[in-house]
Amino acid sequence: MKYFLVISLSLLICFAHCKFEIEEVDEFEEFEELPRTEPDLKLKDDSSSPILEKTEAEVTVEDDDEFEHFNDEEEFEGFDTERLHVDDKDPKITIASVPVPFHTKWSNYIMETLLIVGIVAYFANFFYGRSKNAQLADIWFKTHKSLLEDNFSLVGDDGKIEIENSGLIKETESTYTLWCSGRTCCEGMLVELKFIKRQDLASMLNQFLRPVKDEVQIKVDMNKEDMDTFVFCVASKKTAARCSKEMADLSVFCPERKPGANYGLTDSFSVHSELAEVSSSILDAKTVNYINKYSDVIDCLHFSDRYSGLKLTDDTAVPTKLPAVKKVLIFTFTIPTDKYADPQEAISTIYPLMSFIFQCMERIKRLRISKEAKIKAEKNRLRVEEAFLKTTHAARAEAAAARKEEKKKLEKERILKEDPEKQRKWEEKEMKRQQRKKAPRMKQLKVKSM
Repeated sequence: MKYFLVISLSLLICFAHCKFEIEEVDEFEEFEELPRTEPDLKLKDDSSSPILEKTEAEVTVEDDDEFEHFNDEEEFEGFDTERLHVDDKDPKITIASVPVPFHTKWSNYIMETLLIVGIVAYFANFFYGRSKNAQLADIWFKTHKSLLEDNFSLVGDDGKIEIENSGLIKETESTYTLWCSGRTCCEGMLVELKFIKRQDLASMLNQFLRPVKDEVQIKVDMNKEDMDTFVFCVASKKTAARCSKEMADLSVFCPERKPGANYGLTDSFSVHSELAEVSSSILDAKTVNYINKYSDVIDCLHFSDRYSGLKLTDDTAVPTKLPAVKKVLIFTFTIPTDKYADPQEAISTIYPLMSFIFQCMERIKRLRISKEAKIKAEKNRLRVEEAFLKTTHAARAEAAAARKEEKKKLEKERILKEDPEKQRKWEEKEMKRQQRKKAPRMKQLKVKSM
C-alpha cells in the first residue's frame, strides 16, 4: 500500500511539471489563432412603433444642445465643416471576440488534482495504518495471553483505572501498553508495543530514508531484595552506542563498550558491564547460544539496579538531589514484519522470547556477587554520589543564600510593623555587624615573659 501511494504521487508530480508548461504555451497559441469578427449592431429606428408615437405625442422634449458652440465656424480656426455632413448614418458598435476563460481540459487543473489526490492518499493511509497497527497488537495479545496468565495473577490491570475488559491499553495510534502483576521476585511487568507510525504518511515516506522497525519493550520492576548491585547491558552495536550516550546508569557505571565476540556472541552485539564477574555469570553457554539463535530480533538486554531513565541534558536545570533509581530488567525485541507478509507468522517468531524473560528473572533472583565485587560496586556508587554533590554544590549554595536573604527580609518586615524603636535597634545592630565584617582580621599572640 505504501509503495503504491509513493509511486502514484511521484508520477503525478512529474506529469504536472511537464503538462503545465505545454498547456501554457498551447493556450497562448490558441488565443492568437482565434478569428476576429466584427459584427455590426445598428441601432434601429423604432420611431414607427405605436408606443413611441404615443409617448412623443404626450411628452414634449426641448432639444437644447449645450455643446452646440463646438460646431460654430467662428469659434475655431481651420474648422472642417464638411466632416459634420459626410456621414450622418447610424453609429456602429464593434464588439471584440474574447475567448471565454474556461478550460475544459483536465490537464489545466493539475495542481487541484494533486491536492485532492494528496488529501485522499493521506486519509487512506491513516485508516489503513491504524487498522494495521491494531491488528498487530491484537495478534500479539492473543498469542501471549495464555503464557502471561500462567505467570501472573493479573494481566492488563494497572490498578489506576477501572477497565471492564482487561487487555491492551491504546496510548496512541502506534503505541499500546499492558501491565502485568502478581508474581514472585518482581513488583510488576510493563509491556509496551511500539509500532511504526503507519497512520502518518510523512513517517511512511521517511521509512525510505531512515527505516525503523516494530518493537516490543518489556520492563520488569524487580524487588529490592531480589536483585544484587550491578549494571549490565547486551545490545546491538547501534543501540549500544545510543544507550551509552543517553542512559544515565550506562554512561556513568559502565561507559566502556566491549565487543560481543569476547563472550562468544556474534559480531553484531556489544557488551557493557560494570563487573566482569556478572558478565561471566549471565553470559553462560546456554544464554549465549540462545541470544545468537535470535540475534535478528533481540535488540537490547539492560539489567540495572541504578536505573533512572535518560541522562540529564545541559538545557535542563541542575537537580539538587540524586534522581530516584529502581532495579529493573529491560528487554527490547524487534518484530520482523518486513520479512514475513503474514503478521501472525512475524509475531510467532518472538513468542519463545517471553519464556526467555522469565528465565532471566529467575536467574537474576539467584545471582549473588562476591564480597570483593560488592565492595567495588559500592565504591562506584559512592564515587558517583560525591561527583554529583560537587556539581550541585554551587546550586545548593546559591539556594541557601537565597533562603537566608528571604529570612532576613521577613524579619525586617516584621520589626517594621511592630515598633519603630525595635527598628532603630535592629538597624544599629546590622550596621555594627557590617563594620565587623569589613574590618581587617588580626591574630592575637601571647608572649611569655622571660
